Amino acid sequence: MHKTLTAPPPSVPAEPAAKSSRRTIVAVSLGNWLELYDFTVFSFFALLIGKLYFPSHSEYGSLLMALATFGIGFVMRPLGSVVIGRIADRSGRKPALTLTIWLMVAGTALIGLAPTYASIGVLAPLLIVAGRLLQGFAAGGEVGAATSYLMESGARHRRGFRVSWQMATQGGAVLAGALSGALLSHFLSVEALESWGWRLPFLLGLLVGPVGLYIRRHLDETHHAEPSPQPRLGELVYRHRSKLLLGMMLIMGGTANMYVVGHYLPSYLIKVLRQPPASALLAGCAAGLLLLLASPPAGMLADRLSRRKPLLLAVNFLLVLLALPCFMLLHAYPALPAALVLVLVLAGLLALGSPAGFLLIMEAFPRNERATCLAIVYACGVTLFGGFAQFIVTWLISVSGSPLVPAWYIMACGAASLLALLIFREERVKD
Repeated sequence: MHKTLTAPPPSVPAEPAAKSSRRTIVAVSLGNWLELYDFTVFSFFALLIGKLYFPSHSEYGSLLMALATFGIGFVMRPLGSVVIGRIADRSGRKPALTLTIWLMVAGTALIGLAPTYASIGVLAPLLIVAGRLLQGFAAGGEVGAATSYLMESGARHRRGFRVSWQMATQGGAVLAGALSGALLSHFLSVEALESWGWRLPFLLGLLVGPVGLYIRRHLDETHHAEPSPQPRLGELVYRHRSKLLLGMMLIMGGTANMYVVGHYLPSYLIKVLRQPPASALLAGCAAGLLLLLASPPAGMLADRLSRRKPLLLAVNFLLVLLALPCFMLLHAYPALPAALVLVLVLAGLLALGSPAGFLLIMEAFPRNERATCLAIVYACGVTLFGGFAQFIVTWLISVSGSPLVPAWYIMACGAASLLALLIFREERVKD
């Protein structure tokens, strides 16, 4: 008598797993995009906010004060990274992600509803600064928790693709901010834009509250804290001090590139090269769109690489090599086509290297400390070399008179990242 042999049923259906992974990417990325939009849209209205809230008699005075206020938001990012990162490692990624939404809503509301300097005097810029501080605290914790969630929420061989959506959503935030500025500049008169039009992007950003909370309530937790006590923050920083310092240097090149090309370029085109606001903001749209579209393929490439350092070395070398020629071209031909060439080259390099860079840093830390360590690296690195990049570059241009200052700044930060890459030890963790 013969027995009929049948194949055992698969233990985990591939289709539901794939759908679950896609749902997670969409949910985390959409919430991340809304928060980053709220945080970054300020930069695209810096010229107008400077005029309305920081009146000055000098040519660059109001813009410098507005850009300094943009940078102040980054001062709170290290503190937010520590506080919210510890919540993510101790209580789970979901509670941390929910907290960032509430804080971002409060900060955005303060900025969008603040009366101008002409209405209430010195209290007006104080409200703007308070709003930026709240936004910065929220953004400091968002990156570590959200990126760790993306990394941990699916198959190990696809983590580069999932993590790539961190940079893709940053690109989406840049695109939305620049596009809102371009559309408002095109359809509204100068008087209407200064009176009420500039507030619309901030008020629209308040959607991060109901939409973000609804999305994140339905996420599955990816990290459950161990019953054993976690190390104290001081102990954690001391134990990982070399990796944390090198990690900050690793992101210098990409950070400078992101905040000069992605955020400062429209203001640079308007203020320094005297281009019309609508076309200048289109260059910002192009940078955001490129980051949004190119980051996921770059993440898939990172998944296929046995080592990620060679790619990152090549990207940073090209960044140092090409930044100056790109800005020289833009200065020689100050128009949208030259700006688009600059965006294609520099933002393209940023998109290519970001997923591999995130993974290189995150895989260097254990799972129960990953969100905190990444948040510290990213928040401190971005604060020092990204948040005040626009202020530093604008001040140096006003002092030196050289329109090539942005290129030199990017090159210096890219060189620091190259040095850190040569020292940083690449690790591949299984969790």
